[in-house]
Amino acid sequence: MAGSSLFALIDDIATLLDDVSVMTKVAAKKTAGVLGDDLALNAQQVTGVKADRELPVVWAVAKGSVVNKAILVPAALAISALETWLHGKGYNVPLVTPLMMLGGAFLCFEGVEKLAHKFLHGKDTDSEHHAELVKAVQDTNVDMVAFEKDKIRGAIRTDFILSAEIIVISLGTLTGRTFMEQVLTLVAISAIMTVGVYGLVGGIVKLDDAGLALTSDVRESGWARFKRAFGRGILYSAPYLMKFLSIAGTAAMFLVGGGILVHSIPALHHFIQPYAEGSVGWLWEGLFNAGVGVVAGAIIVAVVTAISRLRGKRHGA
Repeated sequence: MAGSSLFALIDDIATLLDDVSVMTKVAAKKTAGVLGDDLALNAQQVTGVKADRELPVVWAVAKGSVVNKAILVPAALAISALETWLHGKGYNVPLVTPLMMLGGAFLCFEGVEKLAHKFLHGKDTDSEHHAELVKAVQDTNVDMVAFEKDKIRGAIRTDFILSAEIIVISLGTLTGRTFMEQVLTLVAISAIMTVGVYGLVGGIVKLDDAGLALTSDVRESGWARFKRAFGRGILYSAPYLMKFLSIAGTAAMFLVGGGILVHSIPALHHFIQPYAEGSVGWLWEGLFNAGVGVVAGAIIVAVVTAISRLRGKRHGA
């Protein structure tokens, strides 16, 4: 009996882990858009930090990200448990779906805001901001400890918002699952996203140093020439990689955020469902999700801008 019970327990654990693995993959696909934007945003957060302090800053932000997720995962599980308890009492009150919609709407808002910033603020504004950062790094009178701490706090705040989006979106894929499956999946997706994002961010911010190190080999051997050429290629492509991550992250915001809204609003979901079938159905569905995301984000930006202006006028009066 003891042996058979042990094997049954092992079989149950293996089945549970297999289910968690599948759900983690689903959640990872759902949160891919947030991940792409997370990479670009966090890499930009360490811009202006001295080269020898880049990795310590990334490490500090990564530790802050772990704390964020340690707060957000239990909160998400508590909300899910409360929703299940309410349903058991006969109160069909949705809690996870509205949170998912808020997360999706925020993604759309961020996407439109980034586009608006790009078109409303010229390159001169970005150049001035970059010049200020360079000046701060070179100025010996600037307290670099305070400068770093400010950078880290800003990055951790950004991570908190993006982590909340990741966890809420992941939680939405776990509806109807057991509590243990939800715990293991959220912990797994949090660990994967944290290690993946900050591992890649650390690599991205050190690309220029790697390129410079490769170009410093002055020997005349074929291998040294290859290293120099490869290093120059890294230095040339690094800025374009950052731009690609930013563009891909913005596009993914609309695809993921719009997709959440479409799947959460029955009228929109039923409208696109017939067109989502067939060999190119995925294309029509993606375009529709992106379109909904752009429209929703534009509406939210307009509302937020109007409220900000009204508050500004009242404050001025």
